[in-house]
Parts: sequence; C-alpha cells; structure tokens
Amino acid sequence: MGLTVFGENRVQEAVTKWPELRSRNAGIELHLIGPLQSNKVRQAVGLFDAIESVDRAKLARAIAEEAEKQGRDPAIYIQVNVGKEPQKSGVLPAEAPALIRECREVYQLNVQGLMCIPPAGLDPCAHFACLRSIAEDHGLPALSMGMSADYLQAIAQGATHVRVGSSIFGARAPLAQ
Repeated sequence: MGLTVFGENRVQEAVTKWPELRSRNAGIELHLIGPLQSNKVRQAVGLFDAIESVDRAKLARAIAEEAEKQGRDPAIYIQVNVGKEPQKSGVLPAEAPALIRECREVYQLNVQGLMCIPPAGLDPCAHFACLRSIAEDHGLPALSMGMSADYLQAIAQGATHVRVGSSIFGARAPLAQ
C-alpha cells in the first residue's frame, strides 16, 4: 500500500510486533495514539517516533527524563479533550496553552501538534475547528484528528494525521478483562 506512518493504541502490543517489522521495513514512522501510563514510558520512548497522548505535566516530565536517558527526541502531541467529556483523557481546551508551554519551556519536549477524539454521535466539525485554533495560536503544524467515520471532516478542518485503522483492518477485538 505504500503506507509508512502507523499508529498503535497499546504499548505492550506494539513492543511485541513493531521492532521486528521495522527491522524489515525501513522508513516506518510509528505513533502512539493510545493512552500512556507512567510505567510504560521507558518502552514508549524507546519505540515510538511520536507520542500523541500527552495530557498532563507529570507524563511530560517522565517522557522528558526518559528521552534524555535514551538520547531520543520523539515528537509530542498534546491530547486535548475538545468535548470536555469526563470519561475521556486529554487536557481541557482552556488548559492546553499552559501544558504546551510547560512541555516546551520546562521539559524541552519536541511539541509538534495536538490530538483529539471528539464526542461520539455529534458533528465533529466544531471540535476539529477548536483543535485547529489552538494549534494555530501556538504554531503547531500537526493535527491528529478524525477516525474512520469522520476523517473527511477532519481533513477539511486541517488534519495532518487521521486514524483509519478500522476501515483498513476491521474492528478491533475488545481487551480481555
């Protein structure tokens, strides 16, 4: 297919398959698009070229410390909870500027963009526009927004990365409890 940028939701799953795949396929760029727990930061920094789910200063600090130890500089995307949904991760839109500044100025992270997942069942365009506005205000070139059901609207609002895995690979099996 000629695809070179891939997103992975789970650090543990990525660790089991991507090192070998990358050894056989030069030029693959791997993004972590799922949540990152502090105890997985070492593995994530070692494997991923971009971490798209930074949503708190504590996580940013852990990534910065580990990146320095490993001599790595992953691209960082701040996850913004554009729908202000309590069940979702992400910094609130009003708090995003402070986290962006802290990541850049305090932790010297390579902040390249923003990521969001808008509320299900609603028109996503206003949420995508909100993310684009924050990115423009902070000179961030990358916007990771839109999934299989709404990627066209996301692209119309300026998305540079879309998550269309279920359209390509089918629905993902739920995690075993």
